[in-house]
Amino acid sequence: MNDTTDRLAQLHLRNATPADVPAIRALFERAYAGSGVSSYSAAMLRGQINKFPEGQFVAEYQEDTGTRLIGFCSSFLVSGEIALKPHGWNWITGSGYASRHDPDGDYLYGMEVCVDPEYRGLRIGQRLYDERKKLVQSQALKGIIYGGRLPTLDAALTRQDDAYDSPQTYVDAVVEGRERDPVLTFQLRNDFQVIGLLPGYWPEDKQSRGYGVHLLWRNPNAPDEKEEARAKHYGGRLMDTVRVATVQYQQRRVKSFDEFLDMLRYFVDVTSDYRADFCVFPELFSLQLLSMEDQELSPAEAIDALTRYTGPIKEALREMAMRYNINIIAGSHPTKMANGRVENICYICLRDGEVHEQAKIHPTPNEVYWWNIEGGNELAAINTDCGPIGVLICYDAEFPELARHLVDQGANIIFVPFCTDERQSYLRVRYCSQARAVENQCYVVMSGNCGNLPNVANMDIQYAQSCILTPCDFPFARDGIAADTTPNVETVAFADLGLKALREARNSGTVQNLKDRRHDLYTTIWRER
Repeated sequence: MNDTTDRLAQLHLRNATPADVPAIRALFERAYAGSGVSSYSAAMLRGQINKFPEGQFVAEYQEDTGTRLIGFCSSFLVSGEIALKPHGWNWITGSGYASRHDPDGDYLYGMEVCVDPEYRGLRIGQRLYDERKKLVQSQALKGIIYGGRLPTLDAALTRQDDAYDSPQTYVDAVVEGRERDPVLTFQLRNDFQVIGLLPGYWPEDKQSRGYGVHLLWRNPNAPDEKEEARAKHYGGRLMDTVRVATVQYQQRRVKSFDEFLDMLRYFVDVTSDYRADFCVFPELFSLQLLSMEDQELSPAEAIDALTRYTGPIKEALREMAMRYNINIIAGSHPTKMANGRVENICYICLRDGEVHEQAKIHPTPNEVYWWNIEGGNELAAINTDCGPIGVLICYDAEFPELARHLVDQGANIIFVPFCTDERQSYLRVRYCSQARAVENQCYVVMSGNCGNLPNVANMDIQYAQSCILTPCDFPFARDGIAADTTPNVETVAFADLGLKALREARNSGTVQNLKDRRHDLYTTIWRER
């Protein structure tokens, strides 16, 4: 859609209800316009929802003008004995009513996924597929099976170059990467494997010549049909894990605000391609914008100039989070508050369109002296689709009470955007962050700046070695380091963080720091302001 980037909007996924039926039918008409495929009847949709409500999902786009349903997927349970054999769509789905739904089925059958063509830039299909995988994991199913469309098959077989003499040779070309199909290529990227072709699967689908691709995604936690462990494909991960990406960001001169956003967008795009759940930027990464000035500004002038970008930066990153389907921990940015004070604030842009704020509680002496930055007064865990998280900006990581307060609120991961000029400063943050991970049996993700910014006061030089830290116990990395970077080199580090491992460590680990606190001797009391 041309103007989605200009609207203040939010995206939500939820289970479908009977009240959604008219909107789902309208969506189907938009999604399949010109394909010759007929819409579901209201009775069919009610049947799907009523038989297995957990397997029906819708995506809603909310904005000031109202709410629009822009995505839908339908699923039901079936036995592998039925679904792994050749079949047709009408037979397997009970003519669209999900009549073959089997509460004791060991596979999830994907009956339908459709997305509003005007909103395909928001990766709605990816989100719906992820919801299906989460459902499979939660119900301990063996995997997902369905017959996928081939919307470019007819065009490929009628091309004048005679590149393909059969549907099978076309599918082989897509699997081998020599041809791109908008549906099958997407499914292959989601770790589905082709197990065959289904002639006559959906006869009215003329674009696919009635064919379906028999596809299978295996639950990594479940054995395959021979009860053997499934080999893990590159890029796959268990659904109980959260994939985080920390960006070690190089400060460099920029000529325009758009150039600055292009750099951020590059890293958001890359980390999204690697299926990260979080992309983390460093503290004060936006000071790069001051390099656009023709002359060096005084500290007061510099901060005043920077605060003018608060709204555009926040909105641009919120839009990126939605468009690239990733949660963004947006480092920090000096922000002028309504009462005139300036605070150093991290904007947490979630992929559903929500934006949260976390101010730095303890400004450093340099921040106070150079920029007159004042500390915030609230510290709250933030609920995300990957569980509660918290943010401590640089110096805040050196105060153990703050991390404990976040973990007491349920945080499993604490993000620490930082900005340090030399190694000693960096190590203070690094050692304290590692301590916070051990003390609270949580994960800590650090993201810092590298590179230099001449003529930008108090940002002359940078030292960073971004990392992803874990508790120190058997379920985790040997050194308590899940990922590390080379110092002072622009790069990205990834790690998969297991939430189950945290639960095990907290409840039955070698040491149990959270459980073993002496509440009878000491406590920390937070004052609400």
